[in-house]
Amino acid sequence: MNVKFYVNNYVLIWNLLFQASISEPIYNLKQKLWANYKNEYNNTYRDKHLILRDAKNFIPNDDTVYNIVVETREYEKLKKCADKYRMELMKIWDSNKRLINAFVKNILKRDIRPYTILVVNEELDIIDTNYLNEETGTLIVGKRIDKKDPTKIIVEMIMAIVKEEIKYDSNKSEIGTAIIELAVLNELATILTKKSCYISGQPSLSNIKRNVYPYWLMYLAVPKDEFNTYMARDKIAFDANSMAYEKELKKMDIVEFIDFCYRNKRYILK
Repeated sequence: MNVKFYVNNYVLIWNLLFQASISEPIYNLKQKLWANYKNEYNNTYRDKHLILRDAKNFIPNDDTVYNIVVETREYEKLKKCADKYRMELMKIWDSNKRLINAFVKNILKRDIRPYTILVVNEELDIIDTNYLNEETGTLIVGKRIDKKDPTKIIVEMIMAIVKEEIKYDSNKSEIGTAIIELAVLNELATILTKKSCYISGQPSLSNIKRNVYPYWLMYLAVPKDEFNTYMARDKIAFDANSMAYEKELKKMDIVEFIDFCYRNKRYILK
């Protein structure tokens, strides 16, 4: 997966202005701007999609608010924090790059577009996807890094990307979401942390995932004589002896597997 991390002034300022205030000085700055430049502030809100279409080359029609913010002490501090946060994200990503690429190749089995990761302050607590360019995806990231499990932020980023990249018909939404969870929140997280993460995900999807799980192992090309090892690892039990091993599943990509499970849901979802 090809990704590049950037801190962009316009993206950072826009999110500071229109997301929840992350500090009292930022709140006071926003109040002051609203009181003195209401029209310009309102106009700036409309810039989001224009910025994300091509953040590197974006030029605002009215740069009044941007120019005021970028000259403040508050922004200078936040920009330094965002730059530091960007370096931390890059370090975590690079240290897991081989496993991430293997995940795309062996589990998604589909090509993923290059991505521009636009880094904002972690206090904003956002991961936002906006895909306005067919060739390149865009992801805004600003979430705290869990010091006990730094890979958690990577899983969240990839989950956001995969949910946008992997498309299926709306009637397959529930089973599709469950399988995306199996791929990212469960299997990828297990690979990165080296411990089972198969309890993670939406409780409302747990029954679907439990029923899909045997076929998921076949999709992952796990030999039938290793099923018991995986069941013990993930604490998900099923009667392996009563099931036919679907050899064709390992040849499918993730979208084809979603389609298979939907077509056979009458037998899979008990």
